[in-house]
Amino acid sequence: MPERLQKIIAAAGIASRRKAELLIQAGRVTVNGRIINTLGAKADADADHIKLDGKLIRMRSRKLYVLLNKPKGVICTVSDPGGRVKVTDIVRVKEKLFPVGRLDCSTEGLILLSNDGEFAKIVTDAGDALPKVYQVKVRGIPEGTALERLCSGSRLPDGTRLAPCKIRPLKEVKHAWLEVTLTQGKNREIRKMFDAIQHPVVKLRRTRIGFLTAAGLPVGHFRFLTPREVARVLKLRRGAKAAVDPAPQSATI
Repeated sequence: MPERLQKIIAAAGIASRRKAELLIQAGRVTVNGRIINTLGAKADADADHIKLDGKLIRMRSRKLYVLLNKPKGVICTVSDPGGRVKVTDIVRVKEKLFPVGRLDCSTEGLILLSNDGEFAKIVTDAGDALPKVYQVKVRGIPEGTALERLCSGSRLPDGTRLAPCKIRPLKEVKHAWLEVTLTQGKNREIRKMFDAIQHPVVKLRRTRIGFLTAAGLPVGHFRFLTPREVARVLKLRRGAKAAVDPAPQSATI
């Protein structure tokens, strides 16, 4: 989309918009080989060759923040020699994104993707400021004492020490549905937890990441975070806790 030249130069990080105007007036900017020295001239940063003093201006990649409701069977990686479907196959954008954290192939639900390393580190390290909430269907009905042991932060048979978590029963018929809230992110943690009490996971989906929910976001769809949502996450680098809301669960059992 055509934009004013001074805006394009400023967005590329070369100079302020006012300084860019002076560069244009000095005849130092060309578009497709033609000198442009008139303010108000426009160009398309994606389609036109814009040069300053003969050097091509390269645009900085915009920072993107995406919330995806991942389907089961999709892997959280940017490459796969086996040719399986990746989260980046669903979120098709020009910029190169990477998943923030992981959901295993058999788990569906919310995952963030971004090209902002600082944002990813904040989300990964947020702990109880951005708890991850899951709906879990397990085989059979676990006893209350077994769930209490998991909530207290027990040690798994492989020696892994788990942080305390919250578990809330949602539905009990032949097999139990539970809501599990975690503040850490160990590999296949929930599956290992319930394997340890002999109630293996049958279905697993992540329904919330802090204040971000699956409301209005069907499985297999994604949306971009709003500037306000991004700002709430970035506040956590200063230790703020305001990013967490007691938001209701949007996914249905």
